[in-house]
Amino acid sequence: MFLVPVARSASDLSRSFDRLFDSAFGAETALRSPSLDVAETDGGYNVSIDLPGVAKDDVKITIDGRRVDVSARTQREETKKEGERVIYRERSSHSFARSFTLPEEVDQDASQAKLDSGVLSLILAKKRAAAAKRLTIN
Repeated sequence: MFLVPVARSASDLSRSFDRLFDSAFGAETALRSPSLDVAETDGGYNVSIDLPGVAKDDVKITIDGRRVDVSARTQREETKKEGERVIYRERSSHSFARSFTLPEEVDQDASQAKLDSGVLSLILAKKRAAAAKRLTIN
């Protein structure tokens, strides 16, 4: 008998565990924490968040001072043809949620968001300090 080593990447193993726990606990909609990258520039922050299979209408971004909340949802499509029997299904509905706090407050009006090829790109502008004003004495 020969044993053949099988190499699995970390992402395959992680995906297997996700499926195991999703099916073991009967999770119809699994909550996932998407990967993100944050980079700081002089004017703000550039954030990239992986949201595979999510439509832009299903993404919600909330900014409250320094705190940023991103949530999204994918819908499982039930397309079943007459006479067809599903043997195996990996696709399901998922909810994504991620919150993080930045070092400085974010200017919502000057910030932008774009979803392209499953990656949400946020350009979050830093809130500028209000210019000093001189008070006049009445």
